Amino acid sequence: MHGSAAKLDTDLSASRKSKLGIKLFIVYIIVYAGFVVISLINPDLMGHKFIGEQNLAIVYGFGLIILAIVMGFIYNAMCTRLENKLNKTEKGQTL
Repeated sequence: MHGSAAKLDTDLSASRKSKLGIKLFIVYIIVYAGFVVISLINPDLMGHKFIGEQNLAIVYGFGLIILAIVMGFIYNAMCTRLENKLNKTEKGQTL
């Protein structure tokens, strides 16, 4: 048997990362809710040609997928910065 490959200490940035994740999730839910509301209130609008001869439903759907991917990259970059900033030892090395 062997031990952990990395030394695991307390993550001082965990609460901030959680809050950031919740904020990004709320933003995504609001954008997704727009898709649902348009589909419920005015479904004919989803059939109108919008970009590149594609209807709004296709463009909005792909936009949601791309938004999720971009938000994942943003979350990763911001969490990495928080970890580097907050998880320092007295010697200036990261934990």
